[in-house]
Amino acid sequence: MNTRFLPVSKADMKDLGWEDYDFLIITGDAYVDHPSFGPAIISRVLEAEGYRVAVMAQPNWRDPAAFTALGRPRLGVMLSAGNIDSMVAHYTVAKRRRTDDAYSPGKRAGLRPDRATIVYANRIREVFGDIPLVIGGLEASLRRFAHYDYWENKVRRAIIFDAQADLLVYGMGERATREIAVRLASGTPISEITDVKGTCFVGRNPGECAYPMVEVPSFEEVRDDKRAYAQANMVEYNEHDPIVGKAILQRHGDRLLICNPPAMPLTTEELDAVFELPYVREPHPMYDEMGGVPAIEEVRFSVIHNRGCFGACNFCSLAFHQGRIISSRSHESVIREVTELTKHPGFKGYIHDVGGPTANFRRPACKKQMKAGLCKNRACLSPTACPNLDADHTDYLMLLRKLRALPGIKKIFIRSGIRFDYMMKDPSGEFFAELVKHHVSGQLKVAPEHCVNGVLDEMGKPHIEVYEKFRQKYERLNQKYGKEQYLVPYLMSSHPGCTLQDAVKLAEWLNKSGRQPEQVQDFYPTPGTLSTCMYYTGLDPRTMKPVFVPTDAHHKAMQRALMQWKRPEKRPLVKEALREAHREDLIGYGKECLLRPDRPAWTGKPGAPAKGKTQGRSGKPPKREDQKLKQKGKRVEHNDPQPKRKAGWAKPKAKKNVRPGKGRK
Repeated sequence: MNTRFLPVSKADMKDLGWEDYDFLIITGDAYVDHPSFGPAIISRVLEAEGYRVAVMAQPNWRDPAAFTALGRPRLGVMLSAGNIDSMVAHYTVAKRRRTDDAYSPGKRAGLRPDRATIVYANRIREVFGDIPLVIGGLEASLRRFAHYDYWENKVRRAIIFDAQADLLVYGMGERATREIAVRLASGTPISEITDVKGTCFVGRNPGECAYPMVEVPSFEEVRDDKRAYAQANMVEYNEHDPIVGKAILQRHGDRLLICNPPAMPLTTEELDAVFELPYVREPHPMYDEMGGVPAIEEVRFSVIHNRGCFGACNFCSLAFHQGRIISSRSHESVIREVTELTKHPGFKGYIHDVGGPTANFRRPACKKQMKAGLCKNRACLSPTACPNLDADHTDYLMLLRKLRALPGIKKIFIRSGIRFDYMMKDPSGEFFAELVKHHVSGQLKVAPEHCVNGVLDEMGKPHIEVYEKFRQKYERLNQKYGKEQYLVPYLMSSHPGCTLQDAVKLAEWLNKSGRQPEQVQDFYPTPGTLSTCMYYTGLDPRTMKPVFVPTDAHHKAMQRALMQWKRPEKRPLVKEALREAHREDLIGYGKECLLRPDRPAWTGKPGAPAKGKTQGRSGKPPKREDQKLKQKGKRVEHNDPQPKRKAGWAKPKAKKNVRPGKGRK
């Protein structure tokens, strides 16, 4: 296993005998040399091509001099905000500042700026002038067009304009990065690198585009007209197709954003090569004294075997970033990686995950997809599975069997996303059985998201009947194999299309199932997704029909509270929600009820609780605090030797001439 990190200082470069270097990689995450981290992949890909690469992780953006610590690179700068959007990393869905950051040393928050791509890029322009500057990563990818920004509640320009970058690489950028590097190394000015697939650049006229093109409404139009925004968003989504997708043009004032068609996914051989580059697979040791980088714990003993997702949930960024065409690694490559993991000093025999964006996708959704491209008029799995869907799990099943048989392996778990609807379309059922027997770590997490079919349609998810059949089969298989393994459903509140009445139905469904989620996910409008378009415009971009959008903070709090109705602190919100939804029938004593009625206040008569108190379930007044303590065998002390009795309490009269055992008939 490799133990050499890429240089992060001039001292490191001196140790390598470098007087200069070719590319500077800047990342908003801590430097973790692992293939789960995009900047690590790009830096190793460039190194494999023969370039000298240095890494600058989380530079102090307040100090321009921090960006010159490694000197000026010879060919250019490539930067990323990190594995996730910097605004999502910093803020909750309620727009509250997060107190920690798993991608930073010691989980410390605040080591990267808000809108990190823009801030870093502007600093590079400040210190290095017209150096070739390429931005990439998830933040740049999802913000490549004019986009609604949830945190500012407005439409912002395509990020390349604010970043003052020369090129934007979107999606999984290995192909584009290699081609850009080759051309820069050959002396081609970056202003002439305008035909690389998977990139965007700023032009002046449509003639600069090298591909068949389609123009969407301008930044000014989508900023001022929500219908135009929805129309543009749908075109951008449909053209994200490496087989038949066109270039997309969008005017920003007197300039033109030109987004070339997506790059083709890597072949199996190419993906194998990327994942077998010499990663250290650990955070840089400079973070050891700061507590390390917590994000590594989830992936240290995990393996990624695929890319892409044709599940196409409307709220998920995968379809707009990695794309909907699946590419996968060979069995041999995955086996080599797992074999190396067994030699790690901290390995205890457990592979935590063999997965990816969706773990059980190993092939394109159907045979014609690689020739004709993606269907624009329907999704592969929702609201029902396409008749052409190829749901064969044989290849994935054979891979898992080979991994289980390796020396030193005790258990192979699958913890990343499993598409239960895809599993239910597999006629053999063999994978389902082996999943239950061998690959569940106590709990299997799946994502039905809701139970109301109208809401699921807006989410792009299968109808709830599919999940119910899956749940029943999962329970039967666990009984058959003598397993005590639970099913944990991921659920979402306040998605566009979800009314308060729908939220009540979800609470009823949970109550009937006997489950209440420990955590609740509110819909988070992230840039680029179809659901975010619905949130901003109030229109479903697929149909251009109006859709209800929960935006009021109090309304969203009621939807969230309904999913956790048993919690005492949620009672006032749940009660208000039920009344507003005209579902007072769920306040009562039946097992279908969510709340018990309010307990009546004391009227001042004997046998009822004191004023301001509530009566217990038996209808009797509550006992005094000192009486409760005496019952527990605790000593009771009063400042007043004879404390006054509260109103409504009468001293019982002593009975006379009653012998022990007498006085009852």
